[in-house]
Parts: sequence; structure tokens; C-alpha cells
Amino acid sequence: MDPALRAAASGMMAQQTRSEVIANNLANVNTTGFKRSRAQFEDLLYQNVQGAAVIGAAESQTTPAVQVGRGTRLTAVTRLHTQGTLETTNRPLDVAIEGEGFFQVQTGQGQVAYTRDGSLQISDQGVLVTSEGYTVQPSIRIPQDATTVSISRTGVVTATRGNDTSKPQELGRLELARFVNPAGLQADGQNLYSPTPASGEAQAGFPGDDGIGSLVQGSLEGSNVEIVQEMVDMITAMRAYEINSKAIKNSEDMSEIADNLVK
Repeated sequence: MDPALRAAASGMMAQQTRSEVIANNLANVNTTGFKRSRAQFEDLLYQNVQGAAVIGAAESQTTPAVQVGRGTRLTAVTRLHTQGTLETTNRPLDVAIEGEGFFQVQTGQGQVAYTRDGSLQISDQGVLVTSEGYTVQPSIRIPQDATTVSISRTGVVTATRGNDTSKPQELGRLELARFVNPAGLQADGQNLYSPTPASGEAQAGFPGDDGIGSLVQGSLEGSNVEIVQEMVDMITAMRAYEINSKAIKNSEDMSEIADNLVK
């Protein structure tokens, strides 16, 4: 195959992947705690048409090598863990994280996963769970006769029971986990992440301690997707895809001209 066709085809595939990443960002613009991703690429190997040449003239000793690139390829889809906007819901069990950290939850397979989605519920057993039914860790049980539940910025969960509002009862304290490299977390869907060697081990702590974020009751963290920026990126990807397709057409036209010369 003509090297120009290969290079242009790799460019089209790269822009197709970039469009897929952007489309996923836009699809999750209203997903609680969603973090946008960005596709990254690198150039491929180069063909040395001619090495560096020694001239030896007084004004110019050498000339640089002549290299022709062979296209591009996807190297990473990086997740950007910047803060999403806080949306006030006034629902007592909606909790947003302001700053670093993830809620720890236990999945149905008994594994611990991590999420920024703080839309909590009370299970039929009276335990705090996520909207998917995963138990928040450490487990906190809400009394059946609790009339109000309060969650402080430092994660302390208290409840008033019955008509006695003068003495709130402390039920436990929420913990958050953070990672040296959050971008290395593996997204598992359902707003959950799993640690990987690239993310490092989870470091648990209380909200507000040692740089861990604080909690905001009655709010949820929206996605960090900026629609205008995604649309600009989408247009840029489309233009790049279009210009690569023209490069393929030009290469094909040149091959056709060469074939006609032979005939």
C-alpha cells in the first residue's frame, strides 16, 4: 500500500477514536460525578530517506537527516479528574465531594470500588447504599425511627430519633479514599472505579483531613464536561478527519496518473 495511504488512514482512525471519546463525554454531560476523557496520540516510526550529511563548509558543517513520518496512533485515553460543579438538590442523602476523594462502596461481588456519585439511599436493612444498592464503606446504619439525618463536612453522620431533636445521635463517620494518580483508575461503569497499578493503592481518610475533600450535604457533583469545549473539539476532529480523507484521495489520484503513464 502507498505509504501516504497508510499515514492518512491512521489519521482517520485516530480522529474516529477521538470522536468516540468526545461523544461519550457529551452522552454523560448530566451523569453525576462523571469525569471527562481526552484521547492522546503519538506519531509513528519515521523512515530515514537520507542520513545526516557532513558538508564541512565553514558556515555549515552538517545537514540534517531527511525523515518521512508514517502516521499516528492512539496512546492513551486520559480521564480528567477536575472538580465538577455542585448542584443543590436539598435532599438530605445527596452528598457531594468538594475536593479530592472518592466514596468507598462494596459491590455485589464483595469487592471495594470507588465513586464520586453521592446520591445515597437507605436500604431495606437500614444501611446507607448508593443508588445501585452498593453498601457505603464503612457501613452506617440509620435507625428506623430517625426523623432527620445530617452529614457534616467532615463526614460525621448524625440522626434525631422520634420527637427528641435536642440530642442528635452520632451514627458513624464517612470515609473517603484518594489515589496518587486518579487518572490511572479503571472505569467500570455505573459510576464506579477500580484501582490499578497506575493509580496506586487507595489511601483512606476522613473528609477534610490531609488534603482530602470535604462533604456538602444536599448537593450532588455534576459532570466536569463543558459542552462548548466538547463541541469545539468535535468540529476540530471532523475537520482533521476530512483533511485526512482528502489526503487519501490525492494519493489515489497520483497513483492513477502514474498508472496512466505506464499504459
